Amino acid sequence: MGVDPSEYPDREITNVTLDSREVNEGSLFIAVKGDRFDAHDFVPDVLAKGAAAAVCQRQIDGAERDRVICVPDTRLALLALAKYYRSKFDIPVVGLTGSVGKTTTKEMVAAVLSQKYKTLATQGNFNNEIGLPKMCFKLDSSYEAAVFEMGMSGFGEISRLTDTARPTVGIITNIGVSHIEMLGSREGILKAKMEILEGMSSSAPLIINGDNDLLPKGVKGIPNPVVVCGISCQKADCRAENIKQSQDSMSFVINFRGSRYPVVLPAVGMHNVYNACIAFACGMLLDVSPEQAVKGLSEYVPTGMRQKIVRRGGITVIEDCYNASPDSIKASLRVLRDLDCARRIAVLGDMKELGSYSRTAHLECGAAAAENGMDVLLAYGPEAKAYIEGAEGAIPTALHFDSKQALVLKLCAMLQEGDAVLFKASRAMKLEEVIESVYEVIAG
Repeated sequence: MGVDPSEYPDREITNVTLDSREVNEGSLFIAVKGDRFDAHDFVPDVLAKGAAAAVCQRQIDGAERDRVICVPDTRLALLALAKYYRSKFDIPVVGLTGSVGKTTTKEMVAAVLSQKYKTLATQGNFNNEIGLPKMCFKLDSSYEAAVFEMGMSGFGEISRLTDTARPTVGIITNIGVSHIEMLGSREGILKAKMEILEGMSSSAPLIINGDNDLLPKGVKGIPNPVVVCGISCQKADCRAENIKQSQDSMSFVINFRGSRYPVVLPAVGMHNVYNACIAFACGMLLDVSPEQAVKGLSEYVPTGMRQKIVRRGGITVIEDCYNASPDSIKASLRVLRDLDCARRIAVLGDMKELGSYSRTAHLECGAAAAENGMDVLLAYGPEAKAYIEGAEGAIPTALHFDSKQALVLKLCAMLQEGDAVLFKASRAMKLEEVIESVYEVIAG
């Protein structure tokens, strides 16, 4: 970080924080400049509250010089400090990335590992260059394993995250088109995701989805052991067989290197079977027993608005509006297709961060809605008009809306007992506001 330790007296640090509201006696405050605020403005206040020191990119007027540690870049200093702190823990650390399914897979991996170890797992959306260091600082001597999710929007981000977390096991869930605007192509996305190896030793295993069209080719020639998971991939180390879907769960048999274990997963959709296979394989690599892994998967609970199935007033609702990409929308449409219901209604909002690929992606998802037998397609947002075009008249009722109010009115007017409704859009569209309004009407 370019800091001379002799310039600063020894002080005991009780915690590291970027939030001035969390500062207490002995805190180390790292001043990061954001889009809407500059944390350097809070430095005098945090020092007055008893912070041991503040890491800054400039000197602070009126502050004691030996309590202000100046560095060229506080974000890089945060990563470097988290890396140092992480190095103090000799425990299994799983680093996980992928285009879609990261959070769900992370939760399944944590559910499996928690059967044997006290496990720290990434909370919320703490998967970037600010969030991941925060998670590292949550480690203490009581933890026996950790699962860190790694997100990115451009080249170099996964490299910095993996260098900080130093995974002992790596996972790449799949290569899709999320963030293609920044990375140019799916091959570019693959290259960015493969950066996860840069923070791993050559002996650390990498778990991949063998049914993804790019990953098996992408890992050829790497020194790390590769563990392949899949459904159609006959040579997979961990393969799901005899898959059956009910209204609330998936049942299947995991074939792990010739041994078979029946699983009942309380989540629906083939994509979740892939996620479960990856989690099971991770457990096997980290000495979790097969029976413990199966139990962990059976206790998995969907989080937030990620494909959560709710039943209200005789209507089945799939809340899946935490985020959206072409791959995840198509997966959710397949889930809706396989539900036992009177009518299938897809409420789809804009997908963001697709750049020049956006129109094509929305057209493809509209076509997928038709192919999966939707009875009603309600599209919301400027880009969502292409869903209607992509359906090409194959859906009996396909309507576009510019306002949430109009969408709510139309949807509530048509809902009938026995219907199943999917809500899916990028987070920025805040489609949960529509869900809340619909629930109010249903509760009536």
